[in-house]
Amino acid sequence: MIRIIKNLSIIFCCFLLIFSINNLKILAENRVFLDLKMEFLGEYDLKDSTYQDTVIGGLSGITYNPQKNLFYAISDDRANFSPARFYTLNIDLNNDKINKINIENVTFLKNEKGELYPKNTTDTESIAFSPRNSLFISSEGVKNTNTPPFIKEYDLKGNFKSSVRIPERYIPIEGEKKGIENNLGFESLTIKANGIMPQDPFRLFTATESALVQDVDRNNPETVLRSRLMHYVINPFGDPVLVGEHLYLIDNPSLGVFYNGLSELLALPEEGYLLSLERTLGLRGYGVKIFQLSMANATDISNQKSLGNNLNNITPIRKKLVFDLQKLPIKLDNIEGFTFGPRLADGSQSLIMVSDNNFSKNDKQKNQFLLFKLN
Repeated sequence: MIRIIKNLSIIFCCFLLIFSINNLKILAENRVFLDLKMEFLGEYDLKDSTYQDTVIGGLSGITYNPQKNLFYAISDDRANFSPARFYTLNIDLNNDKINKINIENVTFLKNEKGELYPKNTTDTESIAFSPRNSLFISSEGVKNTNTPPFIKEYDLKGNFKSSVRIPERYIPIEGEKKGIENNLGFESLTIKANGIMPQDPFRLFTATESALVQDVDRNNPETVLRSRLMHYVINPFGDPVLVGEHLYLIDNPSLGVFYNGLSELLALPEEGYLLSLERTLGLRGYGVKIFQLSMANATDISNQKSLGNNLNNITPIRKKLVFDLQKLPIKLDNIEGFTFGPRLADGSQSLIMVSDNNFSKNDKQKNQFLLFKLN
């Protein structure tokens, strides 16, 4: 009997030890991340299909100008329907809902020569308002015209101002196994400004929607989910400096999902933290998950020629699920972009998402806007 009691005591102690270790892990994990909560407030469908002879669609990114209380939404039209462009939106958020969205302007982007971009030479996917009253815009590039991806700065009238240098490992070259996969490039872009003056340096983050060609091992499907996230410092003088590159692991697809990727990033006010938007498409339609990212202790992978091998020596960016939009009582469209907006009546932060309708006809998809409260 004494032996049985001793054995039971040992088993109990083991269970207690395991329970304590798991609790310590949970507490440690909680210290890594901020305490964030998202609350869904409503949706709004932009019914307008044209504006000033342009086709409204492909809204794949959105950003907020707090100085004018206006939003800018980028279209991913490759100048096939209308010239490369962004729209200026006035979004009425009274009473914690989107009451009305008015399009106030459409602005055509111009290249270094001051000309409109020719057809199939841009695939603009994300947009970010900068402290120097300009817009940074990313393009995935166009493979069939051998047009490389880019990140460029424009003034609010669409005129080219500057470029952000993209490392050669991201640039596809025919006959070489390297670079961004077609239509899976810089879908995301966000700016983190710490300074109080327009000329102060600020940070820019972007990531690939999926893995680079050289990072994929065709015998290991999970390597497709290994995205690279780049961190730049934008200075008032000189070229932007790439200060870090990190591994971002996209979630494994659930049953019935045949596509998932990283669609957008959004810098949080707290240093070293971002939100990410991962979009899926499957048998249940579109899905979206919002994650909180912690950059602390993530390995710099800028010298990694390939991520197709073992990752034991690489610490990826940590992430934590904040909100799964598939749990909402609405039908999701192709949500690709999100941004902070003005403060709501209770002082909490508004968060607005936008969908890319893929220029679909017969109302199969829509220009959907979603409003959330973040606190």
